[in-house]
Amino acid sequence: MVGTVYLAAEPGAAPFVTLGASVTEGQTLLIIEAMKTMNHIPAPRAGVVRRILVENGTPVEYGAPLMIVE
Repeated sequence: MVGTVYLAAEPGAAPFVTLGASVTEGQTLLIIEAMKTMNHIPAPRAGVVRRILVENGTPVEYGAPLMIVE
């Protein structure tokens, strides 16, 4: 999805996940704003967040890796 990535629900709020955090399948990892619509991106599976490959407020493109969840 092309848009702007946000790691928290609003400015100043805690991020959805941090490095080393355990996540469950379907848990929101981040939001991508595309055409004024906020799209919650869920974890594809349960695991641990090993890397966050994007920075808050940066644009992303189709197929760009966003996080590594093992």
